[in-house]
Amino acid sequence: MIDVLASNPLLLLFLIAAIGYPVGRLKVLGTRPGIATVLFAGLAFGAIDPSLELPTIVYQLGLVLFIYPIGLASGPAFFASFRRKGLRDNLLVAGGIVLAGGAARLIGAWADIDAPILAGLFAGSLTNTPSLAGVIETLNATTPAAALPAVRALPVVGYSIAYPVGVLGVILALALAARVFRIDFAAEANSLASLGATSRDIRNRTLVATRADATDKPLAGLVRDEVLDVLFTRVSHAGQIERATAATVLRAGDLVVAVGTPEALDAAEHVLGGRSDHDLGLDRREIDYRRIFVSSGAIAGRTLRELQLPARFGAVVTRIRRGDVELLPRADMVLELGDRVRVVARRDRLEDVSNFFGDSYRALAEIDITTFSLGLFGGLLLGLIPIPLPGGVTLRLGLAGGPLIAGLLLGSRGFTGPLVWTMPYGANLTIRQIGLVLFLAGVGTQAGYAFVQTLTSPSGAVLFLAGATLTCMTALAFLWVGHRVAGIPLSLLGGMLAGLHTQPAVLGYATEQTGNDLPNVGYATVFPTATLVKIIVAQFLLL
Repeated sequence: MIDVLASNPLLLLFLIAAIGYPVGRLKVLGTRPGIATVLFAGLAFGAIDPSLELPTIVYQLGLVLFIYPIGLASGPAFFASFRRKGLRDNLLVAGGIVLAGGAARLIGAWADIDAPILAGLFAGSLTNTPSLAGVIETLNATTPAAALPAVRALPVVGYSIAYPVGVLGVILALALAARVFRIDFAAEANSLASLGATSRDIRNRTLVATRADATDKPLAGLVRDEVLDVLFTRVSHAGQIERATAATVLRAGDLVVAVGTPEALDAAEHVLGGRSDHDLGLDRREIDYRRIFVSSGAIAGRTLRELQLPARFGAVVTRIRRGDVELLPRADMVLELGDRVRVVARRDRLEDVSNFFGDSYRALAEIDITTFSLGLFGGLLLGLIPIPLPGGVTLRLGLAGGPLIAGLLLGSRGFTGPLVWTMPYGANLTIRQIGLVLFLAGVGTQAGYAFVQTLTSPSGAVLFLAGATLTCMTALAFLWVGHRVAGIPLSLLGGMLAGLHTQPAVLGYATEQTGNDLPNVGYATVFPTATLVKIIVAQFLLL
C-alpha cells in the first residue's frame, strides 16, 4: 500500500484530506480543531515512510491559492486600517517578533544550540518558510563549498522539529486565551461592525412624526442634525406611500420606515416622537422591495454613490448581505460580486433594477479566470524580485508575500477599466479552503519523517523543548499584551497572531472559532510586516 501511495501523489493527497478534514470537525475539550488537522494527518503519513511525500508543487499551489484570495478580500480593510489603528497593530507584531528573536538567542545560549540550527528553530517556531529560505541563501553565500552540504542541512533540522509544534502551540494558546478571557465572539463582532467584516442586527421599524422639531425639515437635515445612524426608506403622507428621499419633508402624523440597529432605531424613535402599530413595510402595492444578487462585472467595485440608483430608477438600497454578513449601506460603500442587496423602489421599476445588478446566481458560481490568473502572475513575479538589505542580505517576498501584497493592492483597487479583480464571496471562500487543504497536506508530508527522526535523536528533546517554549511564550505573551494592555478584541487579535506566525492553519482555526471574517482582517493587516521582520531577525540569529 505504501508503494501505491508513494507512486500516486494525488491518491495520497486525497486520502490525507479525507482523513484529516473530518477529524477537525470533532470536538476536543469543547473546541473543534478545524482544518488544521489536515496538517497532522500529513505529518502522520510522512512519518510512516520518507517516500510518502507530496510534490513541492502541491503545497506551493495551495499556498498561493489560499493567500491571494485573502488579499483580494482583505485589501480594502487593510488600507482602511491605517486610518484607524493599523500602525499600532503592525508595531505590536514587529515588537513581538523582535522580542521572540531575543528570546531565541537566550535559549540558544542556554542550550548551546549552533547558530544555523537556532535560526532554523526560530523560523520553524514562528512557522515562516521565507525566513528559512533567507537563512539557507545566506549560508550558500557565506559557507565554504566543502562544508556547505552539512551546514545547509542544520537550519532545516531546526525548522522541521519546531514547525509542527509551532502550529499546534499557537492553536492551543489561542484556545486557552478564549477560555481564560471568556470571550463572546458574537459581541466582539458587533462592536467591530465598522470594519465591514461582520454583521449587525439590522431591522426596520415604522415611526410616526409627532414632535415639532422633527417636522418641516428635509430628512437629510434631520439625520445630520440629530446624528441618526438610520436609513429612511418610505414615507406615508395622507395615505399616499412614497419612497423617502434626502429632500423628503415630514409633516405631523406622517409614517416613515427606518432601517438600522435596534439602538439606532430607538434613537430615531425618540427624535421623531413615537412608533406606529401599522407596519408600513407590509404595504407593497406601490412601493415594493426585492433582494437582488450583484453578479454584473460593471457594478462590482463601484460605490453606491457612483451607481446613482435614485436618479436612474427611483430606488434605494436598504441592506447589503455579504456572505453571512448583514450591512447597513453607506454612500461610499463598495459593492462586491456576490453581494445580495435589498432594494426599495416602485413595483414597475424593480425588474429594471434587477437587470442592472445582474441578479444571476449562476454567474456567481464562476470566477474570471483572466483576472485571477493575471493577479496571481503579478503576485508571483513580485515575490521573485530581490530586495537588498543592509549587511549584504537579499530579501524576496516569495510565494506567500508576493501574492498577498498583489491581492491586497488589487482587492483595494477593485477594478481597472473592464477588468474586475475581486471574486464572488462564495468562490473566494471555496478557493481558499481548497488551497489551505493542499498547503497543509503538502507541508505535513514533507516534514513528517524529518520530524520523527530528529525528535528521536539525542538532541531532539532539547530542540523540541526549545522550539515549543519559543512558540508558546511568543503566542501567550502576544495575546496577553494585545488583549489586556492594548485592548484589541480577540477576534481581530487571533488573526494578528496568525499573521505574526504567518501561519494559514492558525488563521483557519481562528476564523472557524470566531465565526466571522475579522481574523482575516487582522491577518492581512500585519502579514507583510511580519514576513519582512522575521526574515531580517533570522539573519541576525544566523550571524
